[in-house]
Amino acid sequence: MAILSIHNDNPLIDGRQSQRALMVRRGVQRFLYDMRHAVLPELTLASGRRADLITISPRNEIWIIEIKTSIEDFRVDRKWPDYRLHSDRLFFATHSGVPLDIFPEECGLFVSDGYGADLIREAPEHKLSAATRKSLTASFARVSAQRLMLAEWSTDRNDDPAMRDIISGARDKFP
Repeated sequence: MAILSIHNDNPLIDGRQSQRALMVRRGVQRFLYDMRHAVLPELTLASGRRADLITISPRNEIWIIEIKTSIEDFRVDRKWPDYRLHSDRLFFATHSGVPLDIFPEECGLFVSDGYGADLIREAPEHKLSAATRKSLTASFARVSAQRLMLAEWSTDRNDDPAMRDIISGARDKFP
């Protein structure tokens, strides 16, 4: 069963992401897939923030990748330090049109062209507590399963309120 839609109605593209951000995301996702990471875009965290990309590595490390597509995008968004509380490693991802020296040295860095990415700088490790890891892993699994189910449903069910909740991220949080 196909997971991608030919109708250009991808539920993971909700209008918040620019075309350039989606290009960066696609290249980083391909890179991480090749590294055998499980990758999930747009996961709502316990803090209420949404991670652009969150991954679980083959070593069960949780990585968050924050996508920035311009100097202004980086300057106005100061929520990224909060992502440290939800990851073992924190990275930024961008494209070649953004100067790399704006990104903090204490974070990893990817540069993407949409077809792949280069890991420019490794992120230092800051291990999560066991309780936070368990909660994030469970959330990752639940949201992944919901999205897989959503992808399998027919596209004519887009008017279903439950579908809208899943698409919007309102159902990303669980008690």
